[in-house]
Amino acid sequence: MLGLKNLGIDDPHGRDRKRLVTFVEIDRCATDAVAVVTGCRLGKRALKFRDWGKMAATFVDVSTGKAIRVAAKESSKALARQMHPEIENKNGQQMAAYREMSDDDLFATQWVKVDLPPEEFPGYKGERIVCEFCGEGINFRREVRRDGKVLCRSCAGENYYTSAS
Repeated sequence: MLGLKNLGIDDPHGRDRKRLVTFVEIDRCATDAVAVVTGCRLGKRALKFRDWGKMAATFVDVSTGKAIRVAAKESSKALARQMHPEIENKNGQQMAAYREMSDDDLFATQWVKVDLPPEEFPGYKGERIVCEFCGEGINFRREVRRDGKVLCRSCAGENYYTSAS
């Protein structure tokens, strides 16, 4: 909500829905919250995941080019303990304190520049290329060109899986 407010995006599910691309940096519950609040989804090409393990997100207004990165402050956890020592459970402390803390206590914000090539925009329709090794289709300039061949990332050696057979 802080990122949207700073960008002046009031209606991310309605009239402003095509203005926003959001990069999330962690695969935790905060990513789901960002998707719900912004309306950005992977399937719409408006939510981008970068696995950096940080509780942070960057909100890009594609109509203006403005972008703001919002990161959770680690110091907010200690502040939550100070604010609610009567609560024994740290999650309970945080839930109570986070409702009371200011945005400045909870988040660090930074105006940033994000270069989005055309294939990163929602609705981009690009050429589909076929991997010369496995024959699978590749979208949105994700191919690798090696030794005069067009390969998918997997056939080029960027696997996250191996064959079980």
